[in-house]
Amino acid sequence: MSEKPTTAICRSTAEDVFIRGKSLTKDLIGKASFTELMLFQILGTEPSPAQVAVVDACLVTIMEHGLTPTAIAARLTYTSAPEAMQGAVAAGLASVGSLFVGTMEGAAVLLDRIAQSEDPDAEAAAIVSEHAERGARLPGFGHPIHEPDDPRTPVLLAVAEAEGVAGARCAALATLSRAVDAARGKHLTVNATGAIAACLGDCGVPAEIMRGFALIARCAGLVGHIREEQLNPAMTALWMAGEHAVPFEAAPNDDPKEKNE
Repeated sequence: MSEKPTTAICRSTAEDVFIRGKSLTKDLIGKASFTELMLFQILGTEPSPAQVAVVDACLVTIMEHGLTPTAIAARLTYTSAPEAMQGAVAAGLASVGSLFVGTMEGAAVLLDRIAQSEDPDAEAAAIVSEHAERGARLPGFGHPIHEPDDPRTPVLLAVAEAEGVAGARCAALATLSRAVDAARGKHLTVNATGAIAACLGDCGVPAEIMRGFALIARCAGLVGHIREEQLNPAMTALWMAGEHAVPFEAAPNDDPKEKNE
């Protein structure tokens, strides 16, 4: 039988609110940035200025990327139900997953394996081989637009290096990239989510909570898309374009004449 559950995150009194033991009114409002408090809330420890700077850079990096599935889902839902903005944002966030935006979680697990291995090069080669045998995509690598390199990746890694945060996970990313290129015989871009996995990992963010950072960042981007949809609606045009792009074609055994006979 487990002990009675407790929470260490927040309590409130008639006079104040306390988050992780800090007074909201005396210690946090006007004194802590959103990123700083977010890290304190999620990880339970006060972040260093360097950690805050790198995590902030990660959030900026992944907030926006155009009319991608997350943005389209949010806009379409808002077009259908404009009275419920929260539903539209939720629809967009629901598409943050293992193939889009949220791939830093899978990448982080692999980087942890390499960072904790006694032979990082061999571990990286094994990871590449495992994914090739399964025909699986390697999270953190490849991009449909940014080829041969993702322009966001070197900038983000440079921030981590400049702030003195780059460590075992950033090194593991470089090791894995070399193994990928060696196996393919040509270069495959390290995408932004791969770089974010390395940077957040070196900031002490566990792999199992890392996708939450993608949700936080993308949420802000989706609100921006909904605001644009309010001012300059685009989804009806995209809906109609979809109707023309994917025309109806009857299935081979779906002849209405035969059904009527």
